[in-house]
Amino acid sequence: MQAHELFRHLRMPELGDVRQYVRTLPTNTLMGFGAFAALTTYWYATRPKALKPPCDLAMQSVEVEGGEHARRSSLLNSDEPLIYYYDDVRTVYDIFQRGVQVSNNGPCLGVRKPNQPYEWISYKEVSILSNLCLGSALLHRGFKPSHVQYIGIFSQNRPEWVIIEQGCYAFSMVVVPLYDTLGTEAITYIVNKADLSLVFCDKPDKAKLLLTSVEKGETPILNTIVIMESFGMDLVERGKKCGVEVFSMKEIEELGRAHRQKPMPPKPEDLAVICFTSGTTGTPHYIMQNLLSCMCKINSEKTFMPSSDDVLISFLPLAHMFERVVECVVLCHGARIGFFQGDIRLLMDDLKTLQPTVFPVVPRLLNRMFDKIFGQADTSLKRWMLDFASKRKEAELRSGIVRNNSFWDKVIFRKIQASLGGKVRLMVTGAAPVSASVLTFLRTALGCQFYEGYGQTECTAGCSLSLPGDWTAGHVGAPMPCSIIKLVDVQEMNYLAAKGEGEVCVKGPNVFCGYLKDPEKTAEALDKDGWLHTGDIGKWLPNGTLKIIDRKKHIFKLAQGEYIAPEKIENVYLRCEALAQVFVHGESLQAFLVAIVVPDPETLRNWAKKKGFEGSYEELCKNKDLKKHILEDMVRIGKESGLKSFEQVKDIVMHTEMFSIENGLLTPTLKAKRPELRKYFQSQIDELYANAKM
Repeated sequence: MQAHELFRHLRMPELGDVRQYVRTLPTNTLMGFGAFAALTTYWYATRPKALKPPCDLAMQSVEVEGGEHARRSSLLNSDEPLIYYYDDVRTVYDIFQRGVQVSNNGPCLGVRKPNQPYEWISYKEVSILSNLCLGSALLHRGFKPSHVQYIGIFSQNRPEWVIIEQGCYAFSMVVVPLYDTLGTEAITYIVNKADLSLVFCDKPDKAKLLLTSVEKGETPILNTIVIMESFGMDLVERGKKCGVEVFSMKEIEELGRAHRQKPMPPKPEDLAVICFTSGTTGTPHYIMQNLLSCMCKINSEKTFMPSSDDVLISFLPLAHMFERVVECVVLCHGARIGFFQGDIRLLMDDLKTLQPTVFPVVPRLLNRMFDKIFGQADTSLKRWMLDFASKRKEAELRSGIVRNNSFWDKVIFRKIQASLGGKVRLMVTGAAPVSASVLTFLRTALGCQFYEGYGQTECTAGCSLSLPGDWTAGHVGAPMPCSIIKLVDVQEMNYLAAKGEGEVCVKGPNVFCGYLKDPEKTAEALDKDGWLHTGDIGKWLPNGTLKIIDRKKHIFKLAQGEYIAPEKIENVYLRCEALAQVFVHGESLQAFLVAIVVPDPETLRNWAKKKGFEGSYEELCKNKDLKKHILEDMVRIGKESGLKSFEQVKDIVMHTEMFSIENGLLTPTLKAKRPELRKYFQSQIDELYANAKM
């Protein structure tokens, strides 16, 4: 089970042309995302020097084995992808050690209580707690670095998460995150699959869930639970009865202090993490991989460089690779991580208090931000001004200018920027598609450098990322220096590599090692030459960037044999103003598609009023005449977007409850869980098809 080295040192030449400094950036770096231009006056005054899109440097074609053509970053001097960046950073253990050195013992991890400021612990404190306390305690408990030892973490994002993780890395142990929202069945599956004898939990309720599985004989291997928050002795006694020792985090720390050991760091080829994700199939995927693959930097006099003054807001699940990668990069540069309070509804309050400079987001949150901004523009004049200001700043974006101090920022967008704390200068999004209109508007409104990337857990979160200076939308950028990307034929969907279309395949040190204890599934994802087959359909654009246009994994046939990619259709229908969520369904025995739609609670009433309908949200969702208008709007937008007639839905059901993580219909990264959705709405789906036959 080979994992790869993390970084290869990269030395940039001194070049005069600003375009020569532009480089492809990986998702897992905060190093050098270009510079904010020094703008001082009204938008029509003298423009600052722009960071121009490096379209001619985005990629190069290279020959790969078998005579196929693949593409890689032009940053590379050879066809070999970048493996590591810093000479002294080869493992995830080295990442944090470098952060300790460059931070000058500054603040590292921060938390807050409601209506309170953030409280911080320093890099030195985190190092002591992780290396000398927690890691030493694990050794004293019998865990051996010379063997592959798996340690479970069943918790929301919080400082202890990072402390436990770093303690494991200090002694060459493997972290196994458990999603905070996974159900009992999935948790039991992971504990057994990864042979977890010890699991850290944040709350007593999660410890009770684990104890129940032991009492039922479902997880006989589990013998130790460590709880971060306070709990009663009843849990200790309950554990004794089923052979499980229950400790507090404080007890483990004291045990480590009493039996201190020197760190036993991992080698570059050692395993770092097994990432289980719920995916969209209902069954957790199990992935063995290195945590990071490369960090690549833009080296110019106008580069944004992370420092101990930078702050990351941590709210996306740490059990997911996207957040893990971003946090590791922040730690590598001695910057700070402030954790949200644990309630996503309080995130805006956390943002205002923390005032982060780095803000990774998922498209669903971006869509909600977009809807809220336009929802607050409740008059035609306000909407016109918002749109006009956005168009003026979009013109600057097309010239490569990113700023937040223009006339339009001061008059129109200042409150929007202040809602995120007022200091955000870097945003990165991925995990799912985001519409070009939403991305472009938020780039103009927020006035910060805003990147969209693409990847999967199997390739350590990212393999492509938009380039600095290229602020166009509708693509996911060029290959990262750690990745080589090629497209292969998907003949049944008429996507051919010769036409620049096909399934996206990735090769490089960021590609995972395989699925845990499942060689057959590993062979399906990784071919004999080491290419990861993503299941996504991509298209090369003329400027060398990649556009994701379809999905292979979720395609199905209708009765006449037409291939359907439901996610593509859903993304089209989500442009309907009245809708918040859409689930498109089809079957091989049926000739047409149907859909479950959730109207947007914030926009439905105003939209319905324009059509002549009044009532509460629930009353409107039950109105059959309004349903016809929504279906007509969906079909209209589908036609404008180029959907074929068989890709249009013929009937819909209006549902009032949002698909969510809590009701089991979305994954922790807010993707649709299609099997669960199909099962949940089976009766409504059957009724739609039955009505069509009447």
